[in-house]
Amino acid sequence: MNKPVRNIFLILIALAALIQLYPVNRKNPPVTQDIGAPPTIAAILHTSCYDCHSNETRWPFYSYIAPASWLVAADVKRGRKFMNFSRWDTYSKGMQDTLRSRCYALAAANLMPLPNYLLIHRDARLDSVKLEVLRVWGGTKE
Repeated sequence: MNKPVRNIFLILIALAALIQLYPVNRKNPPVTQDIGAPPTIAAILHTSCYDCHSNETRWPFYSYIAPASWLVAADVKRGRKFMNFSRWDTYSKGMQDTLRSRCYALAAANLMPLPNYLLIHRDARLDSVKLEVLRVWGGTKE
């Protein structure tokens, strides 16, 4: 390997090591109240939604390696801000109804779970049976 290529390679290795020092918040705040959904619904939500939309996020190994850690943490932060099943008691009854119907609408439009999440978490994929269960739970008419 010639010297300029080797130097570039060493610089890249150093940068890769350096970016690992950038802190990422992977804390799971306390659960104030779980959604309390029926078991069938709860199973779907836990598998397909809870990693981003609850305070029960499972932080896989790649969430500790930058730059993937930055992407995962940003997705979780956005997901919890939009809707957090672990803070279900903080939403009014009307908002809970709206959020349930949005769950179905976003899933039916293949917008949730996020496509990049499904690349690694294939078990989170929602088939037609699971979508129908979410539709009924969300009170959506078809």
